[in-house]
Amino acid sequence: MRHVAVHVDGTAAEYFLARILEGTRVSRHYFHTVEELLTLAQRFALDLIFIGNSGGDDDPVFGILDTVRAIKSHTYLSIIPTILYHPRPTDTTLLAAYESGAEEFYSDAVPVRIARVKTGMLIQRAMRDLAVNPSTRLPGPGLIDQEIDRQIRMEQQFAVCYADLDNFKAYNDYYGYYYGDRVIRLTARIIKDVVFDLCHEGFVGHIGGDDFIVVIPADLVPRICEGILRTFDLIIPYRYQPEDRRRGYIITGNRRGESEKFAIMTLSIAVVVNKGRMFAHVGEMSHMLADLKKYTKSLTGSNYVVERR
Repeated sequence: MRHVAVHVDGTAAEYFLARILEGTRVSRHYFHTVEELLTLAQRFALDLIFIGNSGGDDDPVFGILDTVRAIKSHTYLSIIPTILYHPRPTDTTLLAAYESGAEEFYSDAVPVRIARVKTGMLIQRAMRDLAVNPSTRLPGPGLIDQEIDRQIRMEQQFAVCYADLDNFKAYNDYYGYYYGDRVIRLTARIIKDVVFDLCHEGFVGHIGGDDFIVVIPADLVPRICEGILRTFDLIIPYRYQPEDRRRGYIITGNRRGESEKFAIMTLSIAVVVNKGRMFAHVGEMSHMLADLKKYTKSLTGSNYVVERR
């Protein structure tokens, strides 16, 4: 079910919207003000905002451009694709609409079939963008689940590697979120570069925080995991101040609020291989990875451990 927020003036705009959404299960939610739109966005997961004018006024579109600007200046509303419609817009109107932030502007000159396809692609692109981690630009949890499920359905042997930074929280508390985020992006780059250098068909995702997922052919696990750990251990000490790097640790508060020594960050990778169609569902593999990750993180230094049951 798609949820579309609608602001229309006249039957022509309403008719055009009905035609481009034909064949799609849609719930339309009408609004007149940005405040009403915000209320709708809180109640429903909006897929699209459609603002249409049927062309009855002398100045048909410029009156709603302020609304578009308000939508695109709002952090939450700005990520929802916004489409405008007028049967016969001028070039000046089109330019002003796009400059205001509208993703698309339809007119009667646009064939309905093309508008229908473009609208579907806008919605899909917005959903894909939401599924990507904004810091690392790597696929997030939803796309990770899709990739693992795809691999399971292909019924071939593959490996899922769960990489997690050790002592990252202490580093983040000590140096601050700005430097912590730089470490996350560096780690993402290391993992991505090693995986794609050795396996063009590999998949790298970012669960969130300091947790990453890699999906690769099972026979490449040793080379890829060793390459990631070796590169990480070589580079990460230089994310510390020279005096902290020389002594090999930082001193900061632990989860109990007590001062504690925390060694230079290391990386732990838990690996589960789906051999013999061991797993039928993403959840089964996720559960085993979580258990194995706890053991891997209990080891000293950077390590990878393969589940061999």
